[in-house]
Amino acid sequence: MNACLIVSTYPPRKCGIATFSEDLRDNLIKHVPEVLVAAVNDPFQSHKYPSEVVLEIEQENTADYIACATWANHEPNLDMVIIQHEYGIFGGPDGEYIIELATHLTKPFLLVTHTVLPQPSEKQKQILIRLAGLAAGVLCMTERSRRLLTSVYEVMPEKVFVVPHGVPGFIKKSRPALKARYGFQERTIITTFGLIGPGKGLEIGIEALAKVVVEHPQLLYIIAGATHPNLLRSEGERYRDSVRQLVADLHLGQHVLFDNRFLEDDELGDYLYMTDIYLSPYPNLDQAVSGTLAFAVGCGRAIVSTPYEYAREILAQGRGMIAWEPTPEALAELIDLILKNPGLKEELESKAAELGRSLTWASVAELYYAIAEEVLENDQAQHFHHSRTRLG
Repeated sequence: MNACLIVSTYPPRKCGIATFSEDLRDNLIKHVPEVLVAAVNDPFQSHKYPSEVVLEIEQENTADYIACATWANHEPNLDMVIIQHEYGIFGGPDGEYIIELATHLTKPFLLVTHTVLPQPSEKQKQILIRLAGLAAGVLCMTERSRRLLTSVYEVMPEKVFVVPHGVPGFIKKSRPALKARYGFQERTIITTFGLIGPGKGLEIGIEALAKVVVEHPQLLYIIAGATHPNLLRSEGERYRDSVRQLVADLHLGQHVLFDNRFLEDDELGDYLYMTDIYLSPYPNLDQAVSGTLAFAVGCGRAIVSTPYEYAREILAQGRGMIAWEPTPEALAELIDLILKNPGLKEELESKAAELGRSLTWASVAELYYAIAEEVLENDQAQHFHHSRTRLG
């Protein structure tokens, strides 16, 4: 493969999939001479992109999607396109404009599915069926997503590849040294991080904290991350303000710290390696993937989570503690159990770290490269077969 094009949101746009695509690109470049990007702009902002961004797609402009496909078709060195699929990042109802790009594309493409809904609307279902049908390969991040793709979205099993969510190569650091540096020497730290919005379940985490803090007064719950830009535009800081109010109502001011910033990897690594328990309190049990949870596993943290789909898969076999239901009571019980059992905490960290070693972006990009090569080989074989058939 000489070159590939990633179609996605991209930094400096603040978006989980943008960060995902940058990490993929930075590691795929070790295997492919040229990895280019077509960046999807949101309607309210323009960005100064790095040099690998060769095209910009205005989210709500259908002509841009067709222009991107036309450019890719005529680029002689470009062998493969990788489309990051999430309903909310493309234009039109449920992001249907990406179909314009896919249908006009003559180069093979991989479809990376970030959200595979078990009960999609008819529109959502048709969009993913159409894209998957056109794709040379469909990537997902869990076995459950693979099963949904074949059963709900009618994707041929041989087209589906399970590739885990990548984790940055965080530099391991000493927990006591980090706590000393940040002034938290006497604290036991629980963290939740990522772009903030109602889907994060912070109120569940805070209410769980209220149930254990009397017995464990040294606890500090760090909530790190900026409010999601789309939410910020539509309703400002209403959600964060409601969570802050909850902290005040429960008299937890000394036990909760908000860091309202979009964190770079080095800062994120500091927070994670300082963490005693990583809390993933998502209320949506159908959540198919969580980059933040993958990062916590990658850093070998003791994790407590609500029982959403991704957590149930990645934290299986004792790699984390999964609550029986998404409630403060269920989370509090598990937090208390870990705090009272240092041996359990060590065991959870060890098992998470073991899986974490296979989730590095270097390993994941290697899988992407191998899949792309396999798909290209199959594509060439099919063309050869078709041409032989025509000649015959």
